[in-house]
Amino acid sequence: MTNHIPGKNDFWFLPLGGSGEIGMNLNLYGHDGQWLMVDLGVTFGDRLGVDVITPDPEFIVQNKDRLVGLVLTHAHEDHVGAIPYLWPMLRCPIYATKFTAEIVRQKVKEFPWGKDVKIIEVPLSGELKVGKFLVEYITLTHSIPEPNALAIATSLGTVMHTGDWKIDPAPMVGEVTDSERLKDWGEQGILALVCDSTNVFNKGVAGSEETVRTEIFAQVAAQKGKRVIVACFASNLARVETAILAAQACGRKVCLVGRSLHKMVDAAQKSGYLKDIPPFIDEETAMKLPPDDVLILSTGSQGEPRAALARMASDSHPFIKLDHRDVVFFSSRVIPGNERSINLLQNNLVRKGVHIITSHDDEGIHVSGHPARDELMQMYEWVKPQVLIPVHGELRHMTEQAELGLSCGIPKAVIPENGSLIRLDIENPAIMDYVPTGRLGYDGSRMVPLFGPMMGERAKLATNGAVFVSVVLDRSGDLECEPRLSLIGITVGGEEQEHLERDIVRAVRNCIHNGYRDLETLKEEIRVHIRRVTNNWIGKKAPTEIHIIQV
Repeated sequence: MTNHIPGKNDFWFLPLGGSGEIGMNLNLYGHDGQWLMVDLGVTFGDRLGVDVITPDPEFIVQNKDRLVGLVLTHAHEDHVGAIPYLWPMLRCPIYATKFTAEIVRQKVKEFPWGKDVKIIEVPLSGELKVGKFLVEYITLTHSIPEPNALAIATSLGTVMHTGDWKIDPAPMVGEVTDSERLKDWGEQGILALVCDSTNVFNKGVAGSEETVRTEIFAQVAAQKGKRVIVACFASNLARVETAILAAQACGRKVCLVGRSLHKMVDAAQKSGYLKDIPPFIDEETAMKLPPDDVLILSTGSQGEPRAALARMASDSHPFIKLDHRDVVFFSSRVIPGNERSINLLQNNLVRKGVHIITSHDDEGIHVSGHPARDELMQMYEWVKPQVLIPVHGELRHMTEQAELGLSCGIPKAVIPENGSLIRLDIENPAIMDYVPTGRLGYDGSRMVPLFGPMMGERAKLATNGAVFVSVVLDRSGDLECEPRLSLIGITVGGEEQEHLERDIVRAVRNCIHNGYRDLETLKEEIRVHIRRVTNNWIGKKAPTEIHIIQV
């Protein structure tokens, strides 16, 4: 299939990110010559100078004249974080509820083109017409304010796109799940449910922020004579509010530490949340007060090396210094892939005498924001889809959800992966074709292919080191002077280092003395011989760059 333009009788789903992985969500719906994008997120990593990773949007960039808009389900980074990096390639209007819109404004204003972004605010439970698509926002609960399912209606049927969600009867901040509207749509008829798979292996339900509030109140009250540090995701405003109220109940003043926390609280207050909280104290003031008069809310629960908590643990924070009088609550889960950084952080804290409490020590201080099995089954019962399309998970999560849905009576399921073009059809839903996908990394001030030649070269340099050799030849083609060497990341130590460099120089001399046809041939001959030398010495063929000058 070469024509990826949906016709009047086509309704397609195409994920470019977030299917087969957790994070980096980018979903497309196609109908009647148009594409609608749902979410545009990032994932994070520490890959050779690239710490922000996005889906490669090349497919929709090539079709951007058919892109009618970007509709956002909620404000988590894996759903909105790529907007500052990819929007200039797309230049489409963005639709979001008030809080999510405020977060996006904060992000794009840091870029010179930020003023060009058209952000249209949608009221909670609002409807909008975007091209040929009629979209209704349906309030859900999650671990951030204003999470929404999207009922995306076309002349061929309606898809319920859940975004991230759970069923929390008492979310503490924001509205409860609009189950009645979900049921209404179920009665009207839902063609397909595109659904969060993150916690499909968890039995029961995710749990409520109300129980977390009760436990954190009790834990903070128990820390007599201790300074309390609560580390959580800045976006979990229910958790932030809980920590603030727990401090207030114990007569503690609250200090926010971490840029993202200040930004989130600012966005929340502009959007009507966190209205009745006391003023915060600054970091310098916090350290002058007795320990049991202070509660510090901090970023960095995932061990991010530049986050506030890691700086405290390594004594590099300019004001906050921790010791045996401190207790740190990790009110968050361990995101897969962050285990090493979190372990390093916690070991650094323990080394300073800090007492740490995690959800392993006290399950009550954290609940997930994603649906467990009972909640998934409840959603199936409400929505009654004809087709289930699991997303937001690795293949094992999506496969498990497909099996769960089929066992609950959903007639059909299609398991996508990034790039799979899916026909949304009651009779024959299926993957019709695949489009190329990939990942981009934010490198300095530009987006680069994460698995392209440049990153490949960096990987070689990082793992094998490098050799740079400058050779000056006279008019007759002989050495004018001793070759100059620079060995990067290749050290054998002591006298052996001199022997290694001597062997490299000898290899250069031999190549020249053996004769050569032209300078390019000589350059390649020297490169091959030097790689043999490094392989003999260190067991690796180091990338080698040869510069030849003839005078």
